[in-house]
Amino acid sequence: MTKLEVLRFLETRRSVRPTMFDGKGPSSEELERILSVAMRVPDHKKLAPWRFIVFQGEVRAQMGEVMAKACQKEEGEVSQNRLETERTRFLRAPVVVGVISQTCERPGVPEWEQILSAGASAFNLCLAANALGFGTSWITEWVAYDRHVREALRLEDHERVAGFVYIGQCSSRQEDRERPLLRDKVTFWSGLENDQ
Repeated sequence: MTKLEVLRFLETRRSVRPTMFDGKGPSSEELERILSVAMRVPDHKKLAPWRFIVFQGEVRAQMGEVMAKACQKEEGEVSQNRLETERTRFLRAPVVVGVISQTCERPGVPEWEQILSAGASAFNLCLAANALGFGTSWITEWVAYDRHVREALRLEDHERVAGFVYIGQCSSRQEDRERPLLRDKVTFWSGLENDQ
């Protein structure tokens, strides 16, 4: 792949809606490669402040039951339609990877830097899957913050869900969305103002 091809790939990649996956996910070898790339991110002092939880096969439905029960516990009376939405949440894609941020007290490495590293790992995961021809959707939704779901995922106090990355072949390509203009987001620092 040439430099221009890499740039074109980065310029045109985008997330897809979770409803656009058609059932085929990465093989074991492809998934291992995707996860290996996800770990090649900036990581001050080599703390590896992230880990991954992979959901594939039948466990996706089991996690859906956890989410449906969590929804009932949090909201009380909910419709059967809503419960079915929660039960099938992870069935929208053949593979879902939970990216877990793990922060620790470490002199010289602020928590913010560790969280950013976890975010970088989630995006590298997306890029690697996209490079292999799969669509991805990195989302959190309410389940990432729910205490019952956290318990089911066995998260420690210092861990948070950075997101769930849905991976699979897509039935169609999602059209691009409008992006911000560079002039609205970029400034060039001109140095300190001279008050004299």
